[in-house]
Amino acid sequence: MSKRALTTRTLTTESGAPVADNQNSASAGIGGPLLLQDQHLLEKLARFNRERIPERVVHARGSGAYGHFEVTDDVTGFTHADFLSEVGRRTEVFLRFSTVADSLGGADAVRDPRGFALKFYTADGNYDLVGNNTPVFFIKDPIKFPDFIHSQKRDPFTGKQEPDNVWDFWAHAPEATHQVTWLMGDRGIPASYRHMNGYGSHTYQWTNADGEAFFVKYHFKTNQGIRCLSGEQAAELAGKDPNSHQTDLLQAIERGVHPSWTLYVQLMPAAEAADYRFNPFDLTKVWPHKDYPLQRVGRLVLDRNPDNVFAEVEQAAFSPNNFVPGIGPSPDKMLQGRLFAYADAHRYRLGVNHTQLAVNAPKATTAQNYGRDGLMAANSQGRGAKNYEPNSYDGPVETGRPLSAPLTVTGWTGTHEAPLHTKDDAFFQAGELYRLMSAEERSRLVANIAGGLSQVSRDDVIEKNLAHFHAADPEYGKRVEEAVRALRED
Repeated sequence: MSKRALTTRTLTTESGAPVADNQNSASAGIGGPLLLQDQHLLEKLARFNRERIPERVVHARGSGAYGHFEVTDDVTGFTHADFLSEVGRRTEVFLRFSTVADSLGGADAVRDPRGFALKFYTADGNYDLVGNNTPVFFIKDPIKFPDFIHSQKRDPFTGKQEPDNVWDFWAHAPEATHQVTWLMGDRGIPASYRHMNGYGSHTYQWTNADGEAFFVKYHFKTNQGIRCLSGEQAAELAGKDPNSHQTDLLQAIERGVHPSWTLYVQLMPAAEAADYRFNPFDLTKVWPHKDYPLQRVGRLVLDRNPDNVFAEVEQAAFSPNNFVPGIGPSPDKMLQGRLFAYADAHRYRLGVNHTQLAVNAPKATTAQNYGRDGLMAANSQGRGAKNYEPNSYDGPVETGRPLSAPLTVTGWTGTHEAPLHTKDDAFFQAGELYRLMSAEERSRLVANIAGGLSQVSRDDVIEKNLAHFHAADPEYGKRVEEAVRALRED
């Protein structure tokens, strides 16, 4: 045996056969055409062609890290979720941050919401909490989600994001005014993933051991402090280092600076939802803290980088329908749509067996079900294991215990608008947010909005958007209108 064979590992094909020559393709004689029989060449080229799976339609550009969540406060009066059952309890987690609109090759330092997707590897299975760095969103019905994203993505003709499309959609979606005010304000461009908050955004349901139901909103407050970039700072940073947020997160964890967030929740007894002044299930609305104060739950810490970004960040799959006992959905329309859409997107991108990938598989328990076969099936059972239920062969069985409390359903089927609550309009909370801002914050907000809106080619689209800002707050609307006019006259 050669010295080389004794001191190095042997290169093989994917079937395990040793490779004789990895420098030269097989040919018909010296200088002749290549041979179809060169299995190693064909396998390398075919695999290379398939190295990239379809990127996410939204949240394509992302970064992630592992860590843990530790309970610091007793919340057993509100949920019987096992991983929240005692102070000091730790659960392993994986957190993926992302931008929303741009592609996988986009820059990190851009004005865009940030995804905040958290996977808890609990003893009752994986619990996925899929949110953003803002407590609200642009729309409140999932039927509009494809339209919204199409308006924000690259135009089919020009191949770039078009202000005409962006603002035309917002002109026809007055409920977006609240989120537009967030996005165009000072927190629209986080300085890093470590220096921003995370929110569950949606309304979820907690159920305690006695069956009492509470509606809940999640708030992850950064312990590093909020830091954001101006438009000018972001443009400079994106040009210098398009991977700025990825670089910051990776290097911080590598040098032992472990970012952390404190989890707080707002809790609403289920009986209070019907008469609350805002629709508590409207994703374009917040619950003011004076109505439902923040209650501390625990601490989230990130302390380990992935070994392989593709395997663990790109292939990470989060779905808000991954609940555990004690936690469930609410009638939030956007959440209801995402209960289907997220899992379906992963089945398309990664295949029906994506839950068997290491980053997505349960870690504190074992998945046991009757799903079989399909592309890349790693855990299909044989040797007499049954793939139907019920059976007489000691297969896994149902518990008969629902994960959460049932939701009341009444009325006629049909396409209904959400019921109006006393303060339910598209502009009130946007105005409240504007009035909370300092004079300097308002000036920057107006400049950011005017910078985009002034590029719109149609006057009627501009007027519709201006009407939204006037409705939110007269000063807000007047200042945006004047700023747009000044830019268009230049």
